[in-house]
Amino acid sequence: MSNFPESMARFNGRRYHVYNDWIKLEHGGRLQKVSIDAGFTCPNRDGSLGVGGCTFCNNEGFSPSYLREERDITVQINTGITFMRRRYPRTKGFLAYFQSYSNTYDGLDKLKKIYAVALAHPDISGIVIGTRPDCLPEEILDYLAELSTRTMVELEIGIESCNDEVLRECLRGHDFACTQDAIRRAAKRGLFITGHLLLGLPLETSESLINGARALAELPLDALKFHQLQIMRGTRLANQYRAAPESLALLDPRSYLDAVIDVLEHLPPQFKIQRLGSEVPPNVLVSPDWGMRLSKFPALFEARLLERNTWQGRLFAGSTAGHCGNNNQ
Repeated sequence: MSNFPESMARFNGRRYHVYNDWIKLEHGGRLQKVSIDAGFTCPNRDGSLGVGGCTFCNNEGFSPSYLREERDITVQINTGITFMRRRYPRTKGFLAYFQSYSNTYDGLDKLKKIYAVALAHPDISGIVIGTRPDCLPEEILDYLAELSTRTMVELEIGIESCNDEVLRECLRGHDFACTQDAIRRAAKRGLFITGHLLLGLPLETSESLINGARALAELPLDALKFHQLQIMRGTRLANQYRAAPESLALLDPRSYLDAVIDVLEHLPPQFKIQRLGSEVPPNVLVSPDWGMRLSKFPALFEARLLERNTWQGRLFAGSTAGHCGNNNQ
Protein backbone atom coordinates (compact mmCIF):
# COMPACT_ATOMS: atom_id res chain seq x y z
CA MET A 1 0.00 0.00 0.00
CA SER A 2 2.76 2.38 -1.00
CA ASN A 3 1.96 6.06 -0.35
CA PHE A 4 -1.39 5.13 1.21
CA PRO A 5 -2.04 7.85 3.80
CA GLU A 6 -2.42 6.94 7.45
CA SER A 7 -5.48 9.20 7.56
CA MET A 8 -7.41 6.68 5.43
CA ALA A 9 -6.73 3.85 7.87
CA ARG A 10 -9.71 4.97 9.94
CA PHE A 11 -11.99 3.67 7.15
CA ASN A 12 -11.32 0.02 8.14
CA GLY A 13 -8.14 0.15 6.07
CA ARG A 14 -10.16 0.65 2.89
CA ARG A 15 -9.17 3.06 0.17
CA TYR A 16 -12.57 4.72 0.14
CA HIS A 17 -15.17 5.69 2.74
CA VAL A 18 -17.84 2.96 2.74
CA TYR A 19 -21.30 4.16 3.80
CA ASN A 20 -22.28 0.83 5.38
CA ASP A 21 -19.17 0.86 7.58
CA TRP A 22 -20.14 4.32 8.80
CA ILE A 23 -23.77 3.30 9.39
CA LYS A 24 -22.69 0.36 11.54
CA LEU A 25 -20.48 2.60 13.66
CA GLU A 26 -23.00 5.44 13.87
CA HIS A 27 -26.11 3.33 14.51
CA GLY A 28 -24.74 0.15 16.03
CA GLY A 29 -25.55 -2.10 13.09
CA ARG A 30 -26.80 -2.33 9.52
CA LEU A 31 -29.86 -0.27 8.53
CA GLN A 32 -31.54 -1.67 5.45
CA LYS A 33 -33.59 0.49 3.08
CA VAL A 34 -37.05 -0.79 2.20
CA SER A 35 -38.21 0.63 -1.13
CA ILE A 36 -41.61 2.30 -1.39
CA ASP A 37 -43.57 3.48 -4.42
CA ALA A 38 -46.03 6.09 -3.14
CA GLY A 39 -47.41 6.92 -6.57
CA PHE A 40 -45.49 10.15 -7.12
CA THR A 41 -44.68 11.46 -10.57
CA CYS A 42 -42.13 14.01 -11.78
CA PRO A 43 -42.25 17.45 -13.47
CA ASN A 44 -40.45 15.88 -16.41
CA ARG A 45 -43.35 13.47 -16.87
CA ASP A 46 -46.55 15.29 -15.99
CA GLY A 47 -46.10 18.09 -18.54
CA SER A 48 -44.76 20.75 -16.16
CA LEU A 49 -41.33 20.49 -17.79
CA GLY A 50 -41.87 17.69 -20.25
CA VAL A 51 -43.41 14.27 -20.85
CA GLY A 52 -41.79 10.87 -21.00
CA GLY A 53 -39.11 11.64 -18.44
CA CYS A 54 -35.35 11.86 -18.88
CA THR A 55 -33.94 9.92 -21.82
CA PHE A 56 -32.52 7.21 -19.54
CA CYS A 57 -35.42 6.90 -17.09
CA ASN A 58 -37.38 3.74 -16.43
CA ASN A 59 -37.94 3.35 -12.69
CA GLU A 60 -39.14 -0.21 -13.23
CA GLY A 61 -35.53 -1.22 -13.70
CA PHE A 62 -34.59 -0.28 -10.13
CA SER A 63 -37.78 -1.05 -8.24
CA PRO A 64 -38.62 -4.38 -6.57
CA SER A 65 -41.47 -6.25 -8.24
CA TYR A 66 -43.80 -5.86 -5.25
CA LEU A 67 -43.84 -2.08 -5.83
CA ARG A 68 -45.54 -2.64 -9.16
CA GLU A 69 -48.13 -4.94 -7.63
CA GLU A 70 -49.12 -3.13 -4.44
CA ARG A 71 -49.86 0.54 -3.70
CA ASP A 72 -50.59 0.32 0.01
CA ILE A 73 -47.51 1.71 1.76
CA THR A 74 -47.80 -0.46 4.88
CA VAL A 75 -48.17 -3.61 2.80
CA GLN A 76 -45.13 -2.60 0.74
CA ILE A 77 -43.10 -2.13 3.91
CA ASN A 78 -44.21 -5.48 5.34
CA THR A 79 -43.31 -7.26 2.11
CA GLY A 80 -39.97 -5.48 1.87
CA ILE A 81 -39.01 -6.19 5.47
CA THR A 82 -39.87 -9.89 5.09
CA PHE A 83 -37.58 -10.07 2.06
CA MET A 84 -34.77 -8.09 3.71
CA ARG A 85 -34.82 -10.19 6.87
CA ARG A 86 -34.26 -13.31 4.79
CA ARG A 87 -31.48 -11.71 2.77
CA TYR A 88 -29.81 -9.73 5.58
CA PRO A 89 -30.62 -11.58 8.82
CA ARG A 90 -28.25 -9.40 10.88
CA THR A 91 -30.01 -6.16 9.94
CA LYS A 92 -30.45 -3.92 12.99
CA GLY A 93 -33.27 -1.79 11.58
CA PHE A 94 -35.10 -0.56 8.52
CA LEU A 95 -35.48 2.76 6.73
CA ALA A 96 -38.49 3.63 4.58
CA TYR A 97 -37.00 4.47 1.16
CA PHE A 98 -39.28 6.55 -1.05
CA GLN A 99 -37.49 5.62 -4.25
CA SER A 100 -39.69 5.87 -7.33
CA TYR A 101 -39.74 9.19 -9.20
CA SER A 102 -39.74 12.53 -7.32
CA ASN A 103 -40.90 11.98 -3.76
CA THR A 104 -41.17 15.64 -2.77
CA TYR A 105 -43.21 16.57 -5.83
CA ASP A 106 -46.60 17.27 -4.25
CA GLY A 107 -48.27 19.56 -1.73
CA LEU A 108 -46.78 19.66 1.75
CA ASP A 109 -49.95 18.42 3.47
CA LYS A 110 -50.06 15.34 1.25
CA LEU A 111 -46.36 14.66 1.76
CA LYS A 112 -46.77 14.81 5.52
CA LYS A 113 -49.56 12.24 5.42
CA ILE A 114 -47.62 9.88 3.16
CA TYR A 115 -44.40 10.05 5.15
CA ALA A 116 -46.36 9.63 8.40
CA VAL A 117 -47.80 6.31 7.23
CA ALA A 118 -44.30 4.92 6.71
CA LEU A 119 -42.89 6.33 9.94
CA ALA A 120 -45.81 4.89 11.93
CA HIS A 121 -44.67 1.36 11.07
CA PRO A 122 -43.14 -0.21 14.21
CA ASP A 123 -40.09 -1.55 12.35
CA ILE A 124 -39.21 1.68 10.56
CA SER A 125 -36.58 3.84 12.25
CA GLY A 126 -36.11 6.54 9.64
CA ILE A 127 -36.90 7.78 6.17
CA VAL A 128 -34.97 8.20 2.90
CA ILE A 129 -36.50 10.48 0.27
CA GLY A 130 -35.37 10.36 -3.34
CA THR A 131 -36.11 13.44 -5.44
CA ARG A 132 -34.91 15.99 -7.99
CA PRO A 133 -33.13 19.24 -7.10
CA ASP A 134 -35.93 21.29 -8.69
CA CYS A 135 -38.55 19.72 -6.40
CA LEU A 136 -37.31 21.10 -3.09
CA PRO A 137 -39.14 24.33 -2.20
CA GLU A 138 -38.36 26.05 1.08
CA GLU A 139 -41.46 24.84 2.93
CA ILE A 140 -40.66 21.20 2.21
CA LEU A 141 -37.04 21.59 3.31
CA ASP A 142 -38.25 23.32 6.47
CA TYR A 143 -40.57 20.40 7.20
CA LEU A 144 -37.84 17.80 6.56
CA ALA A 145 -35.52 19.71 8.89
CA GLU A 146 -38.16 19.63 11.62
CA LEU A 147 -38.81 15.94 10.95
CA SER A 148 -35.10 15.20 11.29
CA THR A 149 -35.24 16.33 14.93
CA ARG A 150 -37.55 13.36 15.60
CA THR A 151 -36.26 10.63 13.31
CA MET A 152 -33.48 9.83 10.87
CA VAL A 153 -33.99 11.66 7.56
CA GLU A 154 -31.84 11.21 4.47
CA LEU A 155 -32.45 13.30 1.36
CA GLU A 156 -31.30 11.65 -1.87
CA ILE A 157 -30.91 14.17 -4.70
CA GLY A 158 -30.52 13.10 -8.32
CA ILE A 159 -27.48 14.95 -9.66
CA GLU A 160 -26.76 12.55 -12.57
CA SER A 161 -24.21 14.90 -14.17
CA CYS A 162 -22.53 18.22 -13.35
CA ASN A 163 -22.25 19.11 -17.03
CA ASP A 164 -25.06 21.31 -18.36
CA GLU A 165 -24.56 20.05 -21.91
CA VAL A 166 -25.05 16.47 -20.71
CA LEU A 167 -28.12 17.45 -18.68
CA ARG A 168 -29.67 19.12 -21.72
CA GLU A 169 -28.90 16.12 -23.93
CA CYS A 170 -30.70 13.74 -21.56
CA LEU A 171 -33.65 16.18 -21.23
CA ARG A 172 -33.12 16.52 -17.51
CA GLY A 173 -35.05 19.78 -17.29
CA HIS A 174 -32.68 21.62 -14.91
CA ASP A 175 -29.05 22.72 -14.85
CA PHE A 176 -26.23 22.04 -12.43
CA ALA A 177 -26.69 25.42 -10.76
CA CYS A 178 -30.12 24.19 -9.65
CA THR A 179 -28.47 21.13 -8.09
CA GLN A 180 -25.87 23.23 -6.29
CA ASP A 181 -28.57 25.51 -4.91
CA ALA A 182 -30.75 22.64 -3.69
CA ILE A 183 -27.86 20.90 -1.93
CA ARG A 184 -26.74 24.09 -0.20
CA ARG A 185 -30.26 24.99 0.94
CA ALA A 186 -30.82 21.48 2.30
CA ALA A 187 -27.43 21.45 4.05
CA LYS A 188 -28.18 24.74 5.79
CA ARG A 189 -31.02 22.92 7.52
CA GLY A 190 -28.74 20.16 8.75
CA LEU A 191 -30.17 17.44 6.51
CA PHE A 192 -28.12 14.37 5.59
CA ILE A 193 -27.71 14.62 1.80
CA THR A 194 -26.82 11.85 -0.64
CA GLY A 195 -26.14 12.69 -4.28
CA HIS A 196 -26.84 10.29 -7.15
CA LEU A 197 -24.44 10.22 -10.12
CA LEU A 198 -24.99 8.42 -13.43
CA LEU A 199 -21.74 7.73 -15.28
CA GLY A 200 -21.56 7.15 -19.02
CA LEU A 201 -24.26 9.56 -20.19
CA PRO A 202 -24.01 10.83 -23.79
CA LEU A 203 -21.61 13.80 -24.20
CA GLU A 204 -19.95 13.19 -20.85
CA THR A 205 -16.16 13.11 -21.16
CA SER A 206 -13.34 12.19 -18.81
CA GLU A 207 -12.51 15.88 -18.51
CA SER A 208 -16.07 16.97 -17.70
CA LEU A 209 -16.42 14.11 -15.23
CA ILE A 210 -13.32 15.20 -13.32
CA ASN A 211 -14.38 18.86 -13.46
CA GLY A 212 -17.70 17.72 -12.04
CA ALA A 213 -15.98 15.83 -9.24
CA ARG A 214 -14.10 18.99 -8.29
CA ALA A 215 -17.36 20.91 -8.19
CA LEU A 216 -19.05 18.24 -6.06
CA ALA A 217 -16.12 18.41 -3.65
CA GLU A 218 -17.12 22.01 -2.96
CA LEU A 219 -20.66 21.07 -1.98
CA PRO A 220 -21.90 20.12 1.52
CA LEU A 221 -22.73 16.53 0.57
CA ASP A 222 -22.66 13.66 3.03
CA ALA A 223 -22.70 10.71 0.64
CA LEU A 224 -22.72 9.71 -3.03
CA LYS A 225 -24.17 6.87 -5.08
CA PHE A 226 -22.56 5.84 -8.36
CA HIS A 227 -24.56 4.13 -11.10
CA GLN A 228 -23.48 3.12 -14.59
CA LEU A 229 -25.63 4.03 -17.57
CA GLN A 230 -27.77 1.07 -18.56
CA ILE A 231 -30.08 1.21 -21.54
CA MET A 232 -33.52 0.11 -20.41
CA ARG A 233 -36.60 -0.80 -22.38
CA GLY A 234 -39.23 1.87 -22.74
CA THR A 235 -36.79 4.79 -22.74
CA ARG A 236 -35.73 7.31 -25.35
CA LEU A 237 -32.17 6.00 -25.10
CA ALA A 238 -33.41 2.50 -25.96
CA ASN A 239 -34.97 3.87 -29.15
CA GLN A 240 -31.73 5.69 -29.98
CA TYR A 241 -29.66 2.59 -29.30
CA ARG A 242 -31.81 0.40 -31.52
CA ALA A 243 -31.65 2.94 -34.35
CA ALA A 244 -27.91 3.64 -34.04
CA PRO A 245 -25.99 1.52 -31.48
CA GLU A 246 -22.74 3.25 -32.40
CA SER A 247 -24.14 6.58 -31.17
CA LEU A 248 -23.88 5.46 -27.53
CA ALA A 249 -20.42 4.64 -26.18
CA LEU A 250 -21.39 2.36 -23.30
CA LEU A 251 -18.83 1.63 -20.61
CA ASP A 252 -17.40 -1.82 -19.97
CA PRO A 253 -16.73 -2.89 -16.34
CA ARG A 254 -13.08 -1.81 -16.27
CA SER A 255 -13.66 1.58 -17.90
CA TYR A 256 -16.59 2.18 -15.57
CA LEU A 257 -14.60 1.36 -12.44
CA ASP A 258 -11.83 3.65 -13.68
CA ALA A 259 -14.38 6.43 -14.19
CA VAL A 260 -15.63 5.99 -10.62
CA ILE A 261 -12.05 6.12 -9.36
CA ASP A 262 -11.32 9.24 -11.41
CA VAL A 263 -14.19 10.94 -9.59
CA LEU A 264 -13.34 9.46 -6.21
CA GLU A 265 -9.78 10.78 -6.28
CA HIS A 266 -11.08 14.36 -6.27
CA LEU A 267 -13.67 13.92 -3.51
CA PRO A 268 -13.14 14.76 0.16
CA PRO A 269 -12.41 11.67 2.29
CA GLN A 270 -15.45 12.39 4.47
CA PHE A 271 -17.94 11.75 1.63
CA LYS A 272 -19.50 8.33 2.27
CA ILE A 273 -19.88 6.08 -0.78
CA GLN A 274 -23.21 4.28 -0.73
CA ARG A 275 -23.17 2.44 -4.05
CA LEU A 276 -20.59 1.59 -6.70
CA GLY A 277 -23.03 0.57 -9.41
CA SER A 278 -26.44 -0.83 -10.18
CA GLU A 279 -28.14 -3.71 -11.94
CA VAL A 280 -31.52 -4.01 -13.59
CA PRO A 281 -33.62 -7.12 -14.33
CA PRO A 282 -32.66 -8.91 -17.57
CA ASN A 283 -36.16 -8.41 -18.97
CA VAL A 284 -35.72 -4.63 -18.71
CA LEU A 285 -32.06 -4.33 -19.73
CA VAL A 286 -31.21 -3.67 -23.39
CA SER A 287 -27.46 -3.06 -22.99
CA PRO A 288 -24.73 -3.47 -21.77
CA ASP A 289 -24.79 -6.99 -20.38
CA TRP A 290 -21.66 -7.28 -18.22
CA GLY A 291 -22.36 -10.86 -17.22
CA MET A 292 -21.77 -10.24 -13.52
CA ARG A 293 -23.69 -9.43 -10.38
CA LEU A 294 -23.32 -6.13 -8.60
CA SER A 295 -22.10 -7.97 -5.50
CA LYS A 296 -18.76 -8.49 -7.28
CA PHE A 297 -18.16 -4.75 -7.65
CA PRO A 298 -16.64 -3.97 -4.23
CA ALA A 299 -13.88 -6.57 -4.58
CA LEU A 300 -13.15 -5.50 -8.17
CA PHE A 301 -13.14 -1.87 -7.09
CA GLU A 302 -10.74 -2.45 -4.19
CA ALA A 303 -8.43 -4.41 -6.50
CA ARG A 304 -8.44 -1.65 -9.10
CA LEU A 305 -7.73 1.02 -6.47
CA LEU A 306 -4.76 -1.05 -5.37
CA GLU A 307 -3.56 -1.50 -8.96
CA ARG A 308 -3.68 2.25 -9.50
CA ASN A 309 -2.19 2.88 -6.04
CA THR A 310 -4.84 5.49 -5.36
CA TRP A 311 -7.62 6.28 -2.89
CA GLN A 312 -10.53 8.59 -2.20
CA GLY A 313 -9.32 12.17 -1.89
CA ARG A 314 -5.84 11.58 -3.29
CA LEU A 315 -6.27 14.55 -5.64
CA PHE A 316 -8.76 16.49 -3.51
CA ALA A 317 -7.85 20.16 -3.89
CA GLY A 318 -10.07 21.64 -1.17
CA SER A 319 -11.13 25.20 -1.90
CA THR A 320 -9.23 25.25 -5.20
CA ALA A 321 -11.78 22.96 -6.86
CA GLY A 322 -13.18 24.37 -10.06
CA HIS A 323 -16.56 24.44 -11.71
CA CYS A 324 -18.06 21.90 -14.09
CA GLY A 325 -17.18 21.83 -17.72
CA ASN A 326 -19.56 23.45 -20.23
CA ASN A 327 -21.61 25.15 -17.52
CA ASN A 328 -22.91 28.65 -17.94
CA GLN A 329 -22.76 29.91 -14.39
